[in-house]
Amino acid sequence: MDLQQKIRSLPASAGVYLYKNAAGEVIYVGKAKSLRHRVSSYFHEGRVADAKTGTLIREAVDVDYIVVANNKEALALENHLIKQKQPRFNILLRDDKTYPYVKLTLGERFPRVYVTRRLRKDGSAYYGPYFPANLAYRIVDLIHRSFLVPSCYVDLNRSHPRPCLQFYIGRCLGPCVAGLTTPEIYQEAVRDVKLFLDGRQADLSKSLRERMARAAEGQEFERAAKYRDLISTVEQLQEKQRIAAAEGDDADVFGYHFENGMLAVNLFHMRGGRVLDRREFFWEDLPEFDVADSSESDREVADAPVRPAIRSSANFNPGAFFSSLLTQLYIGQPYVPRNVYVPVEFEDRDMLEEVLSEQLAGAGGRATRVHIVVPSRGEKRSLIDLAATNAKQLYDQRFRVMKPNARAIQEALQDALTIPELPKRIECFDISHIQGAETVASMVVWEDGKMKKSDYRKFIIRTVAGVDDFASMREVVTRRYKRIQEEKKEMPSLILIDGGLGQLHAAAEALTGLQIINQPLAAIAKREEIIYVFGQEDEPVVLDHHSPVLHLVQLIRDEAHRFAVTFHRKRRQIRDRSTELREIPGVGERTTRRLLEHFGSLQAVKQADVAALSAVVTRAQAEAILQYFNPNNVVVDAPSALHRT
Repeated sequence: MDLQQKIRSLPASAGVYLYKNAAGEVIYVGKAKSLRHRVSSYFHEGRVADAKTGTLIREAVDVDYIVVANNKEALALENHLIKQKQPRFNILLRDDKTYPYVKLTLGERFPRVYVTRRLRKDGSAYYGPYFPANLAYRIVDLIHRSFLVPSCYVDLNRSHPRPCLQFYIGRCLGPCVAGLTTPEIYQEAVRDVKLFLDGRQADLSKSLRERMARAAEGQEFERAAKYRDLISTVEQLQEKQRIAAAEGDDADVFGYHFENGMLAVNLFHMRGGRVLDRREFFWEDLPEFDVADSSESDREVADAPVRPAIRSSANFNPGAFFSSLLTQLYIGQPYVPRNVYVPVEFEDRDMLEEVLSEQLAGAGGRATRVHIVVPSRGEKRSLIDLAATNAKQLYDQRFRVMKPNARAIQEALQDALTIPELPKRIECFDISHIQGAETVASMVVWEDGKMKKSDYRKFIIRTVAGVDDFASMREVVTRRYKRIQEEKKEMPSLILIDGGLGQLHAAAEALTGLQIINQPLAAIAKREEIIYVFGQEDEPVVLDHHSPVLHLVQLIRDEAHRFAVTFHRKRRQIRDRSTELREIPGVGERTTRRLLEHFGSLQAVKQADVAALSAVVTRAQAEAILQYFNPNNVVVDAPSALHRT
């Protein structure tokens, strides 16, 4: 059955259709109230002549479809398939920034808390999103200090000989060592954390007061004091939340700037009536075909209020774009703000409102409707215009190659790699060798926005024979941070490894052996330019190739590689040049190295006289060297006097 016959056989029901190319790849996903009417409309004479639609139809050789019960199901399924298939003719959600959540690993024997940016069905409880991003870190830090539930990556399924520093400074109950805590005490702390993250401060406060009273009756005054301090912390947080709730509703505000086929979108996150954070989106390769593929949709967009901030062109339909963006951004997320302000009207706005409202209620949220609003005047319109102005600045910064300031890059790096604090110092390691010979390592340092060459270090690998980059990385990381511990210096904000998962895990093993935990550690793979963060290896960070964060990480990685290769080449040259000198009786490896470093080359050593050689080696060694290279010369006692016979 050819494509036209298949289209004529489509049902007149709601559903999702998938266009495929000759290789069987899905190139476009769309939804329709009537599959037959929508898909056949692509082949109308006026639409085939259109450049955007014509490109799709020329590549499409097959169409599949899935029938659903109603339009809301079609909307949800379309969103799922677009994210899964990544069709190149659909507008895809791409950005360097994701929402931070707090993850409580309830599936573990001893649950822990982490900051994460991806939601998974792994039995854990997720809380958030949090704005700004460092709020999630502050909350986790509060949990460490107040409830003593850790964020470490230590294997808690077995007992360890001693606890780490976090236990000794009072930020962990020590479940890794037998006898430091009990499962009952630990589970009590986890229940408190869950009540705290659930926002049930009143229940938590009541439970803490009851336990404080029991501890006081049992004359456990130290424990009672601990509960008293916890009650004070919880009540202070509860009061701050009441103030924020009274200040205003939550809202997301969108603005955009489109020019020369490239698009920048700015999203303000307003919580409690205040702008707490913003999110940035960029597209430089918008698909030729956009999702507004019905005349009905085009009429709705045409009837929408037009203001100077709204731009449209033959290659960009703002209404179709925001329909796709909001669907991908909010469907499937545990939290959606009560109000979403967008600059243009779009198809399915009412249906998307309904879907998101049901989603919020089904996730246990407040029983309220999500409103997607297209304001035309007043304060809300001013917010959209402000977001559009910021989008223009983002466009200039991204596509007109305006360099962001150093602090902005640091903040972006902290956000992308989920580092607890602003990265001030980064130490990067690389290994260099040829088939296991002359294996060396380098460490370069980036500090406060620039490379700090005075802190660079070279390492000669001593304990590894043959080709074993993992063991070499373990050795160099162990040596570096064992010395840091002995000298009582601060650890860097981030340790960066030039390599993949194997090198990353080798470095992590070295740190674990030194009882260093919760140290931010990441690796960047050379070919894929994917960043792996330790503890989140199944969630690699893939940054846009325009991202300043990626450029910074690449700069540091490339400098470590250059420094390691330079040192390796120097070592290899010394080895190669030293072969002839080592044949001279009385001249060993160290003497050879001193000679080559002093004279710079083997040829210069051959041309030196006794006096020059004696400045580096003993008189006897100097005479032996001269005799070896100039056997016809006679050495006399007068300094620098050589007479040819």
